[in-house]
Order: sequence, then structure tokens, then C-alpha cells
Amino acid sequence: MNAMNSLDIDKKPEDTRVVVAMSGGVDSSVVAGLLHAEGYEVIGITLQLYDHGEAVRKTGSCCAGQDIDDARRVCETLGIPHYVLDYESRFREAVIDNFADSYLAGETPIPCVACNQTVKFADLLKTARDLDADVLATGHYIHSRQVGPHRALFRPVDADRDQSYFLFATTQEQVDFLRFPLGEMTKDETRRRAVEMGLAVADKPDSQDICFVPNGNYADVITRLRPNAALAGDIVHVDGRVLGRHEGILRYTVGQRKGLGVATGEPLYVVKLDARMRRVIVGPREALETRIVHLRDVNWLGETPLGAIPAEGTDVLARVRSTRPPAPARLYHEDGQVSVRLVGGETGVAPGQACVLYDGEGAGARVLGGGFIDRTEKSPEAERMLEALDTVLAEAG
Repeated sequence: MNAMNSLDIDKKPEDTRVVVAMSGGVDSSVVAGLLHAEGYEVIGITLQLYDHGEAVRKTGSCCAGQDIDDARRVCETLGIPHYVLDYESRFREAVIDNFADSYLAGETPIPCVACNQTVKFADLLKTARDLDADVLATGHYIHSRQVGPHRALFRPVDADRDQSYFLFATTQEQVDFLRFPLGEMTKDETRRRAVEMGLAVADKPDSQDICFVPNGNYADVITRLRPNAALAGDIVHVDGRVLGRHEGILRYTVGQRKGLGVATGEPLYVVKLDARMRRVIVGPREALETRIVHLRDVNWLGETPLGAIPAEGTDVLARVRSTRPPAPARLYHEDGQVSVRLVGGETGVAPGQACVLYDGEGAGARVLGGGFIDRTEKSPEAERMLEALDTVLAEAG
């Protein structure tokens, strides 16, 4: 019997087939290079997810145009096979259309999570299995290792590149098949390795925008997909005053302060989006404070079953925005419903966002799973403001 190789497979590297998901960026390119150097049989696969024509030539996007060319060049440099799979229709159906519909419902969707859930870690994973691969490797900054009979996910060494927020929906079956070689490396180390390997993408900028919105203007994309999306409505203060008009709730997100199109002499934030009545509710910062989030589509990866959580709840750390660190929270599971009480409260929390749960802080903290925010409960003061507004609007008819 062979000793476990670096991918925790009971085979020699040369007998281990690895499919690497290659976006054309430096991270996945280095993963392919590292595994090839170790002697694994590496196959690079790039997914063509959309086509913006000339727009894809700009930096900061992925999975189209120039990025496909970059992935191909890397594979030629390494001397490994490379295949491009056309997933445009699947990507539009599973990611782009859902993104547009979620915004129209007044939510703040996270398309990167949907892409990982469907296209990358479901469809591509199936393709890897069809190719008799032992594992599928990606360039995500997250760590995994064997814990008992299954693998578990952990926050990476490089906290600035931590992508665990976007991977909470990875199922246990997928986690067991996936590998993340960059989990114990920093981004600087990754770029150094790219230089050492002679990869042309060593200095390539990181992706910044949503991949299918390379100019950052998601409202235009949604309007093209849903021509009736930009319906005008009222901008209403939490005290009941109508402050102005907007050209579609899709142009606003909860917590937004700039670009509201109204001025009252006080700082105003988007507090709530009323999709049914096409209202944008604005108010002071204190009207934003959220204390409890109720989750849907929960994916649980913790060692203790979700159903075994006591009625009084259990302490966790929760992350409701990818740009914020995990904060103390308490997790509850009752009658099949999952909710999280945010101990210190959070602002700018909107339905559609993810709430990701951890068992500790910093590098090495285990990812317990998470879910999408279905609805929120604000602080008592904020709830009173919104209740008073509901009364005013009902009286106004």
C-alpha cells in the first residue's frame, strides 16, 4: 500500500489524476504548476461562462476572452493538456438569471456563491469524475483537511484573501472531492511561485468586479435581462416623508449611503427595499442595525449535526459580509428553522446575502456552513421606526 500523497490520496502522484479549474488568473495557474511539479497527472479545464466581445479584454474579469487565452498559454508552458468547456447557457440559467431576479425581489445576491454551487462545484465536478479524476483542485484561498471520515474546510493562512465566505454552500460530498493547494500560502508567495515557474500571468491583476459585469454597472446588465426592471417609485424616509423618486430599486442596496438622489441635511442610508410597492426606504444609521438573521438554504458542515444544537443555541462566529471579519453570534435551530443572533449587531445586512458560520477566529478556524439571509430582525429602536412607517403608509393608503 502506498503512503498518502500530498493530496491525501493513497496513490503515487504519477498515478493520481487531478483536474484543475483554471480561470486564467495567477492563483489557479500556480495550482496547476505546483501539482505538475509534484508529478501528478494534471488536466487543466477552463469554463467559458459568458462572452462580452471586446469587453472581456479588460483586466479584472474572468472566464472569458483573454482569460481563456491566458489559461491556454499557462498549460502550454507547463506541458499539460487544456480543455475549454462551453458553459454559457448553464451559467446564464443558474447564475445570471437568478442574480437579476434576486435584485428585482429587493435582495442583494451573491453570484459567486451561486456559481460555486452550480457550475463550478456541481457541473465541473461531474466532468472531473467523468474524466476519472481523483480530485478537482482550485485556486481558492481556503484550507481543507481530513477530520474523521470526511474532509473539513478551514480559513486560510492569508486572511486578506480568505474566500471561505463564498464557499460555505459547498456540500460535504464536494468538499471530500475538492482540494485547495493555496490554503497555506499567501498571495505574495503565490506570485513568487508564478515567477519561478515562468508563468506569463505572474503579474496579472486580480479580478475585482462580478465576472459578468466587468464594468461594475450591474444595473445596466439587469435592465437588459429584465426590460421592465427599472420601474420608478418613491424614496421614503422612515418618518413617512416622501423625499423623491427613483428609477428602479435595482439601483439600490441596503446600507447604501452615496448616490441616493435625495438630500435632507442629514446622513441617510438605504434601510429597506420594498419590491412589491417599489419603495426605497431611507433613514439614519441607527435604523440599519440588525440583531437577528433568519436563514434559508442552509448548508451545514459542522461535526455536530445541526439537529443536535440545544434549544438555548450555541456560540459561533458569524460573517454577514465578505469584507467584514467574523463576529460573535449565537446559532439557533428550531422546527427546521435556522436563525443567528448577532451579539454586537450589524449594519447593512440585506436578504439574499450570506451568513457564514465559524467555530473560532483567524487562520485555521473551521467553516461550519451557513445559509442565505431570508429576513432580518433589527434592533428594537429600528423596528419601532419601521413599524411607525408601516402605520403612516397604511393610513396614507
